Amino acid sequence: MVTREDAGTPDPVEKGFATLNTLRIGVKAMVEKDGQDRKAEILSMRQRKDALYFYVHYVDFNKRLDEWVASSRIDLSQEVEWPAPDKPEKKKTTSAAAQKAPSKNVSQKRATTDSRDVSATPDLLTGKNTNVSKAPRPSKAGGKENREETSLSVSITGSEPVSTDGTPKGDVDDVDMADASFADGKGESEEKMLGDMTREEEIEKLRTSGSMTQNPTEIHRVRNLTRLQMGKHEMEPWYFSPYPESFQDVDLVYIDEFCLSYFDNNRAFERHRSKCTLVHPPGNEIYRDDHISFFEVDGRRQRTWCRNLCLLSKLFLDHKTLYYDVDPFLFYCMCTRDETGCHLTGYFSKEKDSAEGYNLACILTLPQYQRRGFGRLLIQFSYELSKREGKLGSPEKPLSDLGLLSYRQYWREILVELLLEPGRESISEFELATLTAMTEKDVHETLLVLNMLRYHKGNWIIVLPDAVIEQHNKRLEKERLKGVKKIDPARLQWKPPVFTASSRTWNW
Repeated sequence: MVTREDAGTPDPVEKGFATLNTLRIGVKAMVEKDGQDRKAEILSMRQRKDALYFYVHYVDFNKRLDEWVASSRIDLSQEVEWPAPDKPEKKKTTSAAAQKAPSKNVSQKRATTDSRDVSATPDLLTGKNTNVSKAPRPSKAGGKENREETSLSVSITGSEPVSTDGTPKGDVDDVDMADASFADGKGESEEKMLGDMTREEEIEKLRTSGSMTQNPTEIHRVRNLTRLQMGKHEMEPWYFSPYPESFQDVDLVYIDEFCLSYFDNNRAFERHRSKCTLVHPPGNEIYRDDHISFFEVDGRRQRTWCRNLCLLSKLFLDHKTLYYDVDPFLFYCMCTRDETGCHLTGYFSKEKDSAEGYNLACILTLPQYQRRGFGRLLIQFSYELSKREGKLGSPEKPLSDLGLLSYRQYWREILVELLLEPGRESISEFELATLTAMTEKDVHETLLVLNMLRYHKGNWIIVLPDAVIEQHNKRLEKERLKGVKKIDPARLQWKPPVFTASSRTWNW
């Protein structure tokens, strides 16, 4: 028997009991996950190996946890939520006056409600990056240098000052830098909630629960690969990637960690490995220290390799849309070295000629190397390139959830280190941007997020709260014990490349 409940939404939810034969796409049922029953929405169904499988999205959880489940994991002893039937489009007249007017063989125009595309645009990984209207002179967007000196002197004090009547309302609020809009306003509340967490708690939430970039209304694409083997590592993909359709029925996909070619059976993979001679990314090595190397790969000269890299990275980046049009991009690949070759740990891509001044288009640390400091090295390296170019740079928006987290951490560390340098008495946001190669907009928003900006008597004042200084000292001590690696600019052997007009665009 079907019942109806008011779930606090405009439309009531239809509930009832179901069987395997009546389950369909859009139904929300309780599914066993890690020993607990969780509500999940069925996104796809297929018959595989004489059994029925369902692709489900766990409600209020990150999309990367979507998975294929066997029918035995669906608890049909509990009621399910049936999808609401499609509503017919409502007709509305243009105006009340038009209704009263006599008809003179003129048909009345009818307007239907427009449906907006809520899917996120390409990553870096567009979206909501709030402009701060309180700034006396915001910087130009897109990383273009603003050479005008600010007329307001910015000073540094050792402790947090008392608020004055001149302080604008809400000057201590966290700036919303999330990269996807939430139709119901959840992004703002989640941002505040994340602001009260420690970094470890925030990372854990982003990895296992709701995502700052996950739009609840976005149409989910079914993840098509089950498991990957790359070198000595096996891993599960997070998202869909347009590998050949035949690969979706394979239990394990083999990827050559050097040339990034992909195979659906071990015999073909072993035959390829016996003939493949590539032991590093096919580009110029522009950086090498005792731990890592960076290679610069031209998407136009190495199309196949770069396309394979994009296919691989799409498995772990939700909003990435670039797969094949790699000609206008350079790829900076970070590798660790051993006796067998240079093993890819992560990369970032960069437009050869960015009209907006972005210094980074897409960034990824492979899952098997995450939480080991490689993401910070990638970010630092991108800014070292910007310094060599003499430009201010910013990553393309929106950032992914983990990308946003990494960038905020990097910006925080760099700015606090500069402000704590001995003998520094006053500094402006423009000077901070020049020293770090960050845009003034990124500098300003980071200071706001850290609650380090106060508006006092017509001036923006940078303050260093005791809590920020204490957190910085703890981080330095932790890095000293762990031996955190950093980029040495002296080891960078690179000059900004110059391209002809044809090499900066697609060349079909």
